Amino acid sequence: MVLGEDIWSHFGMWWAVLIWIAIYAVFLLFVPFYKKSQVKPAGVYLAFVVAFAIEMFGIPFSMFAIGWLFGYTLPEGILWGHTLGDYIGFWGMYIGIAISLTGALLVLMGWNQIHKNYWSKETGQGKLVTSGIYKYIRHPQYTGFFLITFGMMAEWATLPLIILYVLLLALYYGLAKREEKDMEKEFGSDYNEYKKSTKMFIPFII
Repeated sequence: MVLGEDIWSHFGMWWAVLIWIAIYAVFLLFVPFYKKSQVKPAGVYLAFVVAFAIEMFGIPFSMFAIGWLFGYTLPEGILWGHTLGDYIGFWGMYIGIAISLTGALLVLMGWNQIHKNYWSKETGQGKLVTSGIYKYIRHPQYTGFFLITFGMMAEWATLPLIILYVLLLALYYGLAKREEKDMEKEFGSDYNEYKKSTKMFIPFII
């Protein structure tokens, strides 16, 4: 029990699992899928969301698995339950929500700029997007996914989520590098100049 609540009341809520998955899967609609290389990172993001929803609302798989392997039950907040609950109470949940909402905003902002000026154009007619959030970072939507998933872990970290998060970072980094090579071919020196004045994922960070 933590924060004055019965933690076990979270589990067995399979309707909440489905709702959570549906809500967070919506953000995948705001990224393109015109290349096979973009499918695998999106699949890992969806797996992360599913794993989070099941562990938070369905069954605390990580706690049971670790208890079975090592013969003892982890205290709440150690790979199951409210991650920061024993330290800062409900603020851990609020921080996680704020981080995830910031990530969602980046996904939507990036989509608005890139869809209007690039994706919605016919092949060869899209222009290099350097305005709005793209003025500061080259991959705001991927940064958004990083923040959405990190915010979830700030609320309820589990062993599968930690593993999937590392994989998510690696796959989206690799995808971003491949996309930048495509942009260099398409826009040449203009894109190279744009790269010099922006950061990949985090603004103002070398």
